[in-house]
Amino acid sequence: MGPSSFSRWFEAAAVYRDRRMLAILLLGFSSGLPLALSFQTLSVWLTESGVDKTAIGLFALVGLPYTLKFLWAPLMDRLPLPLFGRLGRRRGWGIATQLALMGAVLGLGASDPAADPWLTAALAMGVAFCSASQDIVVDAYRVDILEERSYGAGAATIVLGYRMGMLVSGAGALYLADWFGWQAAYTAMAALVAVGIATLLLSPEPRAPEPEPAPAGTPGRRHWLREMVVDPFADFMRRPEWLLILLFILLYKFGDAVAGVMSNPFYIEMGFSKSEIASVSKIFGLGATIAGGFLGGVVVSRMGVMKSLLVCGFLQMASNLMFVVQAQAGYHLGLLTLTIGLENLSGGMGTAAFVAYLSGLCNPAYTATQYALLSSFMAFGRTVLASSGGWLAERLDWVLFFLLSTAAALPGLLLLAWLMGRAPRPRAAAP
Repeated sequence: MGPSSFSRWFEAAAVYRDRRMLAILLLGFSSGLPLALSFQTLSVWLTESGVDKTAIGLFALVGLPYTLKFLWAPLMDRLPLPLFGRLGRRRGWGIATQLALMGAVLGLGASDPAADPWLTAALAMGVAFCSASQDIVVDAYRVDILEERSYGAGAATIVLGYRMGMLVSGAGALYLADWFGWQAAYTAMAALVAVGIATLLLSPEPRAPEPEPAPAGTPGRRHWLREMVVDPFADFMRRPEWLLILLFILLYKFGDAVAGVMSNPFYIEMGFSKSEIASVSKIFGLGATIAGGFLGGVVVSRMGVMKSLLVCGFLQMASNLMFVVQAQAGYHLGLLTLTIGLENLSGGMGTAAFVAYLSGLCNPAYTATQYALLSSFMAFGRTVLASSGGWLAERLDWVLFFLLSTAAALPGLLLLAWLMGRAPRPRAAAP
């Protein structure tokens, strides 16, 4: 590689020195911070408070706002917010949702799951709703302030910030809860929402694009509704086997989701401390997930999307069997490290292949809307369907529960094998 080639690489990497990337990194942190607080971290608190497994599994339903956020996204996208109008449309909605999020996290931390689990569930739902609303603003703000050539760098930057936020609210919150108690941990997390507020206050409001004129004879409101909601759905439903494709999206990570709903209660029952869970599950597990995502990208580039989905899906399913081994062994920190490492590595690989598949299904004319709809449908399986995991864990021992979660991955893989031979492949599927 000659000097000119190195020069071009350095010029391309200069995009990361853009000050807008720092704002995107910090907004990514603010976006990732609340996710664990409304379930994964909360599930440890619920287990310690004596909440039964069925109820803990049902707490996964508080994630419903993440699956339904496309319903109110058009309102946040088009309408300015009263009282915050001077800040602009994006910053006004962003700061309003962040202030509401800060209050919801403080309220959740002040609740008592043992005395009033329903109030805790309502406050957790409030956290999830404010968090999902913040995600709408952050995603739109990132696209608005960047040129097309910077989209890739912006996506990489926001994912890094998101993972950092998840690490703080996962491992960081567990460490704080171990040392100072749950209310102190959630108060600290609420204070960190100020990172996003300060970022938006110090950042400029992007210029709003000019609205597209409605076709002659079409009322503006009806044109807006058709363009934003009806057309993306209608376009997707014109493709062959679209119902089976949606069913596959729902089921591909179902086995992982069922096991994941009860993972933290399982660790607690096996005798692991919150600090041990934070160190192994959150910090080491995050590294394994990132490595799995990178490896999954390599697999996709070598094998194509469809074969990668099948290979990575089998690895995801097989990794659940490590929890069976862990359940039989009980407390064993080295085995836990291996279990979480394999599960997160295979999960990261499966996610990389799955995201490539979803991206290839989208029509370029409706990429943002269709991807939001497809990812929301995927999240439905992670929340509503997987919420039955607690009921199952209450009635089965851990060995049988994780064997059943392994079997829950089979329908998605069988449907994938059928689709590989029948349904048209997405654009990204060619090796």
